[in-house]
Amino acid sequence: MGRSARRRRLAWALGGFLFTAALGVLLHYLWEWTGENRIAAAFSAVNESVWEHMKLVFFPAFLFSMVEAWFQDAPGFLAARGLSVWVGTALIPILYYTYTGVLGRDVMWADLSIFFLAAGAVFLLDLRLRRSGRLTSGWQQAAGLAALWLLALVFVLWTYRPPHLPLFLDPRTGLYGVPPGPAMF
Repeated sequence: MGRSARRRRLAWALGGFLFTAALGVLLHYLWEWTGENRIAAAFSAVNESVWEHMKLVFFPAFLFSMVEAWFQDAPGFLAARGLSVWVGTALIPILYYTYTGVLGRDVMWADLSIFFLAAGAVFLLDLRLRRSGRLTSGWQQAAGLAALWLLALVFVLWTYRPPHLPLFLDPRTGLYGVPPGPAMF
């Protein structure tokens, strides 16, 4: 790969991180800003559960990935991005439960650091995976795309009908998912 291609890939990665970080912060408040709009709930945080915070990395990275896929014809893109988005999203509960298990409580600056670290991990891992050149087969691309869309579907579904597991519990209200309210449509 030439120098200009590496620079272009690095620019996309930096742009993806900045987009994901900025939009993720905005999505933390979008549900409130829209008057608790039940459609906005699908992709913004509706409570303070760990699950809802995972959406703040996933949906901006997913959106950026769809845009980037439109503009780039890069070998291995969908497989690498699918895997890196899953890993970055999974880092949120892994790191959160690890540090709160050690400290016995959560700390706001650590929560924010985890969010930015997870967003950065998506794009750093993507760079490394694509540089390796190993994830270029057709089935791997299809699997990467399917993994992204599957996770999007699960996030939406479990926002409205979450399993009653600690990952989905809002520690402030003791509720799961979207609070009861008027019908969506």
